[in-house]
Amino acid sequence: MAYLIGTDEAGYAPNLGPLVISATLWWVAEPTDGYDLYKRLKSHVCRHPSRGQKSRRLAIGDSKQLYTPAQGLQELERGVLTALALVDRCPDDWGDVWRLLDSDSHARFSADPWHDNYDLRLPMAADVEDLGRLVPRCRAGFERAGVRLLALRSRAVFPDEFNRSTRDLGNKAEALSRATLVLVDDMLKLCPREPVMVVCDKHGGRNFYGRLLQQQFPDLLVEVHGERGDHSMYRWGPPETRIEVHFRTGGEAFMPAALASMTSKYLRELAMRAFNDFWCTRVPGLAPTAGYPRDARRFKAAIQPLQAALGIADHAVWRER
Repeated sequence: MAYLIGTDEAGYAPNLGPLVISATLWWVAEPTDGYDLYKRLKSHVCRHPSRGQKSRRLAIGDSKQLYTPAQGLQELERGVLTALALVDRCPDDWGDVWRLLDSDSHARFSADPWHDNYDLRLPMAADVEDLGRLVPRCRAGFERAGVRLLALRSRAVFPDEFNRSTRDLGNKAEALSRATLVLVDDMLKLCPREPVMVVCDKHGGRNFYGRLLQQQFPDLLVEVHGERGDHSMYRWGPPETRIEVHFRTGGEAFMPAALASMTSKYLRELAMRAFNDFWCTRVPGLAPTAGYPRDARRFKAAIQPLQAALGIADHAVWRER
């Protein structure tokens, strides 16, 4: 038996909205196909939705492949809400999903006017009847395959904290890596004494993570087993409880990391929905933004007079890096 953890982020590049990092935790029985969950769960999960499969299989893949503004949130939401239901979490609204995935952020929402008392019913795009059929089918199929999804957790870093963190640490790659490893540590605390494999999508151009791992796990000797452009690998602990951590280019090929990618993107889209609704209902003619640099400057200039009138500081809105 072994535990699998995957992590990924959404919102690393934008100037508006949060950076969201997520992790998912899975258990697998003694592997017959290694840790390729796509092979193990091929009757129930696919990487890309296609005609004839949608009602039968769950799409879990790179969020960039499952969501674009043109195609909408349906597949992304379908995957995340199904996954939450598999761990007995069924959010009814915008606040619920934040409370279930990132309770720390949810507890601080009253500080931002675009989050305070924001209300949006869920699902927004996924079909309720489809979810009702899909969840029990996946639950039974996963169990037959010797696979269980155990937990999903997220960490949203909103502009104020993002700015402080990047100033203190020197750059946003360091901030991303530190926040990711805290989330990994939280997930490892949920694992009994059995082997664990962790796969993280690589953080920008970083190849060397040994120092960061040693800082996060100071009581353990972190062994370096390769640090290359496409893959860095680390291990620690005795064989029966060995922890193995990989940072990979294209980490979404590992299903737990793919689901983390989807969860991060879904939460970021929900955050941007609240942010856009607040400003666009108050600034006539203002078009929503995804928060990426060029369009973020347009949006920031348009809200500046109202932002000043409301006494909202720049550091609460604008990410400096």
